[in-house]
Amino acid sequence: MDTASNDKPKIRPSSRWDKLRRRLGWVTLLALFALAIASSLFLRYGSLPAGAAMQSTQILDDEGHAIASIQGGVNRQIVKLSDISPWLVKATLAVEDRRFYEHSGVDLRGLARAAWVDMRHMSKQQGASTLTQQLARNLYLSQERTWTRKLKEAWYAARLEQTYSKEEILELYLNQIYYGHGAYGAEAASRLYYGKHAKDLTIAESALLAGIPKGPRYYSPHLHPSDARARQRKVLQAMRETGQLTQWQASIAARKPLNVRPLPEEEDRTAPYFADYVKKIAIDQLGMDERLMNEGGLTIRTTLNARMQKMAEAAVKKGLQGGNAELQTALIAIDPRNGYIKAMVGGRSYRRNQFNRVFAHTRQPGSSFKPIMYASALEQHAVTPATRYRSEPTLFYFDHDRQIYRPSNYNNRYFNEEIGLRQAIASSDNIYAVNTIMQVGPEAVIAMARKLGITASLKAVPSLALGTFPVSPFEMASAFSVFANEGRKSDPIAITSIQDSNGKVLYEAHVREEQVLSPALSYVTTKLLESVFDRGGTAHRVANMLKRPVAGKTGTTDSDAWFVGYTPELTTAVWIGYDRGRSITSSEAHRAAPIFAQFTESALEGKPPRIFPMPEGVVSVYIDPATNLLASPDCPNPVLETFLSGTEPTEMSARLDSSSGEHKDSGGKSRSLWSKLRKWWGV
Repeated sequence: MDTASNDKPKIRPSSRWDKLRRRLGWVTLLALFALAIASSLFLRYGSLPAGAAMQSTQILDDEGHAIASIQGGVNRQIVKLSDISPWLVKATLAVEDRRFYEHSGVDLRGLARAAWVDMRHMSKQQGASTLTQQLARNLYLSQERTWTRKLKEAWYAARLEQTYSKEEILELYLNQIYYGHGAYGAEAASRLYYGKHAKDLTIAESALLAGIPKGPRYYSPHLHPSDARARQRKVLQAMRETGQLTQWQASIAARKPLNVRPLPEEEDRTAPYFADYVKKIAIDQLGMDERLMNEGGLTIRTTLNARMQKMAEAAVKKGLQGGNAELQTALIAIDPRNGYIKAMVGGRSYRRNQFNRVFAHTRQPGSSFKPIMYASALEQHAVTPATRYRSEPTLFYFDHDRQIYRPSNYNNRYFNEEIGLRQAIASSDNIYAVNTIMQVGPEAVIAMARKLGITASLKAVPSLALGTFPVSPFEMASAFSVFANEGRKSDPIAITSIQDSNGKVLYEAHVREEQVLSPALSYVTTKLLESVFDRGGTAHRVANMLKRPVAGKTGTTDSDAWFVGYTPELTTAVWIGYDRGRSITSSEAHRAAPIFAQFTESALEGKPPRIFPMPEGVVSVYIDPATNLLASPDCPNPVLETFLSGTEPTEMSARLDSSSGEHKDSGGKSRSLWSKLRKWWGV
């Protein structure tokens, strides 16, 4: 067999594809070489861009008028590096860039580590910025988290390192960086927080300041002192690890008390609490960068109505006149139709205290919480406006009869007879309220509160009916807005849009509405809450101040006074009390309702009164107030009462004729009580 052909070596012929690959390889090498030369030339001879000019951010009301200006760069004093404490320089390098003197603008090891983490998690969150990169970002770039921005940042940082010495870069950085509360640079921050020059800062003071730029809001010694102290200890630890401090020096500095100066008083401005809230929402919820907020020239359009805000501040001022100077207040007004916040007063004086009590989750709402409980009971048909309970001292057993609850009425006043739901709401009877929650169950009440938007911690116990668990004025106003808006819940909105300095829309709000209650249930609840202003009601003193249909509820505890009420177009919650929870007097407790009444009427001045529209699923019948049954023709004082369809009474009331001692039925025919008893027993 001829095998010669099998013994010849196999030779793979050269292909055009091999030649093409070789050529592409050379082209790639040449391109990379050209790119390297171009990059080197640009870094050596290319000029840096001009630093971004800082612009103030404007906060506008619902008509486009400025109500606040967030000024960027107004508090800055440029100083030389020699006029900054060496301790602040060392603290800053220890916590921000330990290899500052070793790299050329970019820490390649840190950058590689950050890039690896970003690629693994497909994110752009891992930081590896050197101090020079931070300076480049502050001078030339935005705060957006993109790989493109990071590349530009590294490029500019390298160019800065070629243009300036390390000491010059440090000087630029320490004069540029933001330290919170409008202070830019070490000198302005030192004067703001300590009232001294930056060159005089101690180790402890320097460590605190060096920790702030990481998060000026979160590490502010004014807003979050404990977090600021923790951050200071971390900086001191970094200084010890880098050999800048001994263990003894770090321990002494960590224990040393800091005399941080109070923030300077600001000029009076429109809605300062609201402006702070807007800034917080923009940063914490909408993700706006704080530096962009302070110096990016944004335009923030809000829901606030400047005229209503002025009316709110006037009502609060008048309502607190003649009282204790430490007595505090909060007012929040919301348009229930869309959730727009129209007015906000967070305290008696913004100058003296910037804490916004509208969002305080430490105050018990008292009886102002009862409408939420009654709405739950009405929805479950556990009670109706015809349900009667006896108003007298009562013991309630719960938790399978293992616990006893003994509620009492305000000033121990009881009717000592059976009363109906309307009378119980008007007089704020606690015994009726606890009887109701025992019928419907506290779990159902909590479920109702959640539907209305209340997120505060609530426990399933009988005292829940009396508002013993803290809820903020903000949440109370939001919850009552559902009743005002025919059962529709709209999330509260403060910001309608945000635009950058070029007019580009960065954020736009959209009203989110959800039907959480039936219109019929909301209407019946509202009609019952109107009785608070009737004669004998807890708010009857302010009834003559109101010229339009209004519903609401008072609430009083030992340390808190509330009024939460609404019209079809405005819901308002008012709180009165002391910051430290000290007891309020009877006269102080009566200040909340007048503030509500004055604000509501003045805010809606010029607008015609609007009634609450009656929806389907509701019936109104005349009842006998003595029995809460259908009123008979001879009933002397019939009352028109509103019910959910199917829950109205069907039995006619029979009244005892006081002159004859006889019982009269609905047809007007009389029979003696003895005759009725004989017939009943079949005698």
